[in-house]
Amino acid sequence: MKPVIIFRHFSSEGPGYFSEFLDEQRIPWSLIKIDEGDAVPTSIDAYSGMVLMGGPMSVNDDLPWIPPVLDLIRQAVDADVPVLGHCLGAQLMSKALGAEVTQNAIKEIGWGEVNVSVNDASQHWFGELESFNAFHWHGETFSLPEGAVHVLASKYCENQAYAISQKHLALQCHIEMTEDMVREWCVVGAEEVASAQQSPAVQDVETMQQTLPLHCFFLNKVANQVYQQWIKGLVN
Repeated sequence: MKPVIIFRHFSSEGPGYFSEFLDEQRIPWSLIKIDEGDAVPTSIDAYSGMVLMGGPMSVNDDLPWIPPVLDLIRQAVDADVPVLGHCLGAQLMSKALGAEVTQNAIKEIGWGEVNVSVNDASQHWFGELESFNAFHWHGETFSLPEGAVHVLASKYCENQAYAISQKHLALQCHIEMTEDMVREWCVVGAEEVASAQQSPAVQDVETMQQTLPLHCFFLNKVANQVYQQWIKGLVN
């Protein structure tokens, strides 16, 4: 099988549980480290799927790598090569497909419930789940591209996820988290957390790390369900 191409945009925001999942499934993958200046491929033909991770930047920033990444997303969708976006990755998908990325009313940082929409697309991706505790770290939100179906919402951010067909999924929230990632983000993002404490959707770093093994255990189960569905669409 051709490898899955994964885009990392910031050193601490790697693929996390997703790479563990691919390894368990013996699916090859290739990491493009945007944060280290790796070049963006000009063609999707060598890859079975495309995955975009998070990052602290905005898709509306004037960064040289954003236009070629947007082009590659459009190429993948046009070629029916599955695309999966996490947080910034979902916002890149949205912008590439003609939707808008704007400031959310408030920041969401930490663990928080997301509710699964009642429709066939949601059931395809999340099975019988009605809600789950996701990890959040964002200040922006996206509108839904044409043809997208809403699949997740939270109290503070209506558009938490959408699906296009049974191949492409954009997640504002993070389902790829591991215990180590949460701990690292709490260090790297400590100042941002402290400055956003007035938001009702921002937890302090101590709260985020309480019962962390349990949080990640259940989140990994959700991620496993979602990723199992996503790999069904991979191109040989």
